[in-house]
Order: sequence, then structure tokens, then C-alpha cells
Amino acid sequence: MTTNSPTYFHRYLWRNYRVVSGVAFWLRRHLTWAGLLLLAGTAGTAALGADTNLAPAYQAFAVLFVLAAAAMVTSRFSRFPTAARRELPRFGTAGQPFHYKLVLSNPTRRVQRGLTVFETLADPRPTLEEFASAREPGEEKRNWIDRRYAYYRWRWLVTRHVRARAEERAVPDLAPRADTDVPMTILPTRRGVLRFEAVTVACPDVFGIFRSLVDVRRPESVLILPRRYALPALTLPGAPRYQPGGVTLASSIGESEEFISLREYRPGDPMRHIHWRSWAKTGKPIVKEFQDEFFVRHALVLDTFATPEQLDAFEEAVSVAASLACTIQTQESLLDLLFVGPQAFCFTAGRGVAHREQILEVLASVAARPDAKFAELTRLVVEHLPTVTGCICILLGWDEPRREFVRQLRKHDAAVMVFVILSAGAPTDLDRGPMADQPANFRVLETRRMQENLKAQSDS
Repeated sequence: MTTNSPTYFHRYLWRNYRVVSGVAFWLRRHLTWAGLLLLAGTAGTAALGADTNLAPAYQAFAVLFVLAAAAMVTSRFSRFPTAARRELPRFGTAGQPFHYKLVLSNPTRRVQRGLTVFETLADPRPTLEEFASAREPGEEKRNWIDRRYAYYRWRWLVTRHVRARAEERAVPDLAPRADTDVPMTILPTRRGVLRFEAVTVACPDVFGIFRSLVDVRRPESVLILPRRYALPALTLPGAPRYQPGGVTLASSIGESEEFISLREYRPGDPMRHIHWRSWAKTGKPIVKEFQDEFFVRHALVLDTFATPEQLDAFEEAVSVAASLACTIQTQESLLDLLFVGPQAFCFTAGRGVAHREQILEVLASVAARPDAKFAELTRLVVEHLPTVTGCICILLGWDEPRREFVRQLRKHDAAVMVFVILSAGAPTDLDRGPMADQPANFRVLETRRMQENLKAQSDS
């Protein structure tokens, strides 16, 4: 299985995995714990009682089967028409549960009791093309049977697509022709867009075995921001530099400087600087005087060139970038987020241009680009160096292309701070290379120990 295009065998595996996972999903939703035990007992007695002359287990099978059938039939009578609406927050944060209110309506004339409600989220099963082309990290180390049938790849893809864990909640008794508020909690596990497909109300049968489900279609979404860490106090590199647009860079388009005073006209002053109201008062031309402005402007450089084995490290790199964006004070400075997506990307925040929340929104949707070339990032950053105070680089390794990238920044006299994110278990004792003369600005972080590493480096 080395090709990226789906083969007949890919389609065969994909269909089977999809059907089996769909059946398992259906059973988990419709059966209570008692129902699962009943199903297991029914299957067991069916196997033991296959020969009715040798074992009386078929009698138990008959009783259990009739009980299961009765539960399924009676559950249909517990269904009722309902409506639902959510009051969702605008954002969530990966790893942090958020709460919201669900409003359920009971349009019937009788009280509805014993109900539970849960969210139906977007289907996490991968597409055929994704299943055929993706590679599980470390897949080449598995035995040939696992590689051939790609079951662990399927599980890995499903796990990556699950963006949240939603709790099932008991619903208070629904009064006739009334609305009831149900507090809901959901735990986002990954950044990005969390899609809600439907509100599902479970109506149990009289035996408490089988549940009939009422799906209220309600497609909505919440943007999940990256996980953020508590960072130590950072002394960011660089000194203030001249900014061609001055303060107005932060609130308007065009080249201008900061206004400081009025003065008499001098030959050569541009006409657009004339202050007409003062001219009318004094009877002689008066112009506005400006000064060039210097202030701090940092570049936050995110490495998006992640291989399949580096996807966990990439997620942590995005979290570190989000943590830095929240830590750096942008009231009196600018922060440029630079990375390579489908194209080179630069987003500026601070001094009225944009707020750090908007940087977090951008980081929530950034994706890895294993097919891009690292030279694109080098070119993007070097073009921004003339106005940048310093560069904070978040890298997914410390190989030669990345060392050369930092070397190029140092050649342009840029102040640089480097965070190297490594996968769990990778050696962390790295040769600093171009950062050897600035050990305090070179930090190595290991996934699964990010907060611990950050705290250890702040204490050292």
C-alpha cells in the first residue's frame, strides 16, 4: 500500500471499516448498559443453544430475544416531536470544557419523563481518498498484516477527526407545551472548527433497554482556539526600529508619520500638510509637522512544514505560538504572525491594527504543509526583516534547513529567539549551531511535557 490513489482493496477496506464502525456507533447510541448486557446474553445463548438436543440454552435465548424485541417495539411509542436550540459561545479553547444552554421544547399535551440528550457531532470517519493517502506515524514499523489491512491507520484517522467529547445529560421532566433549559458541557480536544450536526433526544422504552432517538437537525459551529500554556517572563530580542507608517500604520493605509505640532510653511513642504484652518486665522500658510516614529515590532514565525510523524509536535508548536501571542504586550507594539500555508501569510496585530484574539482565530485554522519548501518561509521572513525588531521562531526540528534559516536571520543582524519543538522521546541535547553564542534564546521543548519544559527553563 504505497500508492496515494485509492485501489480496489482500499475501497474494500474502507467500506468494511465504515460499516462496522457505523454499526458500533448505532449500538452505542440506542442501547443502554442493560441493553448491551441483554445483547451479549442473547448472542451467547444463541451460540450455546444451537443444538437444542444437547443444551437447553435455547430456552434462555428465546426469552431474551422476545424481551429485546419487545423493548425495540415499545420504544417507538416513547418518541415525541420536539424542537431544540443552543446558546453557544463564539469561541472555545482546546483542552478546556465550555458550558452552554440547550433549550428543549415539548409541544405535546403530556409530561415527558426519563429523557436524556446529547450532541451529534460531525462524522469523524475519514474519506476514501484520505484513508488511501494518509500514513499513520510509525506505520512502516508495523508488521506486514497491519500495514496491509491498515486498521491502525483507520483508528488513527478517526481519533484525529474527533474534535470534542460531549456529555450525555439527563433532561428534567418536560412540562406540556413549555420550554426547558438543559445545561450542557463539551470538552474540545483539538483546535479548529467544531461542527454540531444535531441535538439528539433519547427516549427509553419501559424496560430501560432500548432507546428510540429523536434527532433535531441543528447545524452550528464553534471555533476552537489552540491550547495555551503559562509562559515564563520573556526578554524578547531587539530594539525599537523606524516604522515607515508610524502610528497611522495601525489605523489607516498609506505612508504618514506622527503629528507633533504646527509651524509656518517652508518651501518644499507638501501641500497635503497645510493646515487650512490655521492659515485662515493667521493669514499666512501653516503646515502640520510630523516626526518619524520608532517602536517595537516582533515577528512570530511558525514552522508549518510537518511530516506525518511531526503532527503532534506541530499542534504543540501552534499552542506555543498562541501562548506567545497572548503573552506579548501589543498595546504599544506590533506583532507579525508569519507562516506558509497554501501561500505565504503575514498577519499583523497591535496598536489598533487587530487584536490578539484575531491572531488566535488564525492559529485555530492553520494547517501543516508537508509538501511545501522551507525556502518559502525563509524568503517571507527575510522580506520583513527591515522593519522587524526581532524574530521569535517556533521550529519543528533542528535540521540543516532550519539551522540555515536561523543563520540567514543572524546574517541580517536580526535579534532571534528560537523554540524547537521535538516529538516525545527525541534527543533534546542539540547542538545550538548558529545560536551557540545566545544559549538563553535557544529553547528545546518536548511534546507531552510542554508545560513542564517551559517551567524548567524559566527556573534555570
